[in-house]
Amino acid sequence: MITIALGLSLALLLGLLAQRFNLSPLVGYIFAGILAAQDWWGVPVSREMMENCSDFAVILLLFGVGLQFHFKDLVAVQRVAVPGALFCIALMVGTGALAFHFLGMGQGGTSCVMYGLCICVSSTVVLTRVLGDNHMLSSAAGHTALGWLVVEDIFTILLLVLLPAVFGGGSLLSAFLWMVVKLAVLILVVKYAGKFFISKVLSRISRSNSNELFTLAVLVAALGIAVLSDRTFNASTEFGAFLSGMVLGQSKFAARAAGDALPMRDAFAVLFFVSIGMGFEFSGLMEHWPLALATLAACMLVKPVGAFFIIRIMGKSSRMALKVAAALSQIGEFSFILAALMVERYHVLPHGAVNVITGVAIVSIFLNASCYRFIPALIDTLERRGVNLMPVPDTSGIPEPSDEAERIIVVGYGPCGELVCDILRRNEFEIVVLEMNIDTVTDLLKRGIPAMYGDARLRSILTMAGAERASAIIVTAPAAPAAEIAAAARSVNPDIRVLAHTAYIRNARDLISSGAEAAFAGEASAAVDMAAHLLSREGMTPEDAHREGEAALRHLFGETTADGAEEENA
Repeated sequence: MITIALGLSLALLLGLLAQRFNLSPLVGYIFAGILAAQDWWGVPVSREMMENCSDFAVILLLFGVGLQFHFKDLVAVQRVAVPGALFCIALMVGTGALAFHFLGMGQGGTSCVMYGLCICVSSTVVLTRVLGDNHMLSSAAGHTALGWLVVEDIFTILLLVLLPAVFGGGSLLSAFLWMVVKLAVLILVVKYAGKFFISKVLSRISRSNSNELFTLAVLVAALGIAVLSDRTFNASTEFGAFLSGMVLGQSKFAARAAGDALPMRDAFAVLFFVSIGMGFEFSGLMEHWPLALATLAACMLVKPVGAFFIIRIMGKSSRMALKVAAALSQIGEFSFILAALMVERYHVLPHGAVNVITGVAIVSIFLNASCYRFIPALIDTLERRGVNLMPVPDTSGIPEPSDEAERIIVVGYGPCGELVCDILRRNEFEIVVLEMNIDTVTDLLKRGIPAMYGDARLRSILTMAGAERASAIIVTAPAAPAAEIAAAARSVNPDIRVLAHTAYIRNARDLISSGAEAAFAGEASAAVDMAAHLLSREGMTPEDAHREGEAALRHLFGETTADGAEEENA
């Protein structure tokens, strides 16, 4: 209890401190473990106890990965993510093996390759946190980075499964084939029998309206299949946990299971990172500092550069390649798992290798979380100085502006943009769509809708889209930088009307004050619709109810005449 209380207390304090300085809390958790392992506390601290908790955390961690894993996420970006991830894995394995061999730790070809495998995967936890903090999870770069991580996660899971066969002794070929057979049987058992049994049990338990029993059932499913895979099929407990998560993730209980299991996983994940910190020895890192520097260079330079070039070769923009490559420049939880297995279970790597990997992980997480927020600013600076980070747009599908119809530029073709375009086209406006998703642009061109791949903040892109003769530009994506787009559009055409869709009322006010003709906030629209619905139920006509809502909006945005009369605003 003293060990857990001390570890969690320090993790809370240092995690808050790290977040205060815009760092990942993972850095604080690892430093909490380093402090907890010191002798100055005067109380018994059990490293073995913390390692046992971390083993449980690994099972829950991979259960959560399986619970949230969907093949559709990978299929959407497979043309870039699959070859890119495999190329970078091979690149990092080779780089890590060479560094391990030439910088004083090499103990044979196997140990060199295994060290490379330990540093070849990035942290899912860190990447999702960094992308979320920078509002990029839903962007094209965010989807590509997450798909990339899915491939790396699958590779790591397969590696965890094959390690017992590789280091189990005897004939490697027969062990491998027997492992494949048992693995296939395990997958079939879990997919069919497990899915049927788990669904039946969870259905029965859910009818009891007992939250604790349902949570207990989810926990039993995760641990039970993990132990089954280890004891019966000689696969790793980690892979069993991943499979059980996948089974639950495809069921109707996925959302509730995630709600119950993921907070518990997060709590134990803290103990996992604390235990990593407790096992870190600074003296061991300094003893092998050349290897540590080489490993850090591989994570922060070699892998991002390799990712950048493979993404460019696959035909994506330099802008996307920079964002994805920067997000991948770190290592995390799977590196710890693999390194611990190599040292403690299979005795392939010396203990000093774990210290090096832990130290590199701490530094790479620190640098990645700290520096990634400067990537958008770097991209904007380069583009303002004339460096073209976007591919040359194809303007063959963009007709010349005509005198017969008003040209409207629509930025973004999400659900809102699609509706706007449909309404405008039916009323004989001439529209041009600017979209950052190349697949969406391709689909629009096939349907005969003028569209162009490009960033609407760039004057060159707006000029190609015909902004000089356009009557209006409509920013339909609430996450788009509407103020920057408006400034660029007005620099091309001072008379262009700017309409913007934003999520929040405060953003709408800022846009109007900066010169936009109108800004439409999702919060405001929802409020008007709800109030109008209630007013119409009380006998007011729908037209009068909506007129009341429009009056409230005009008052909210200050659109009143000098004598207080409401303006008519179509």
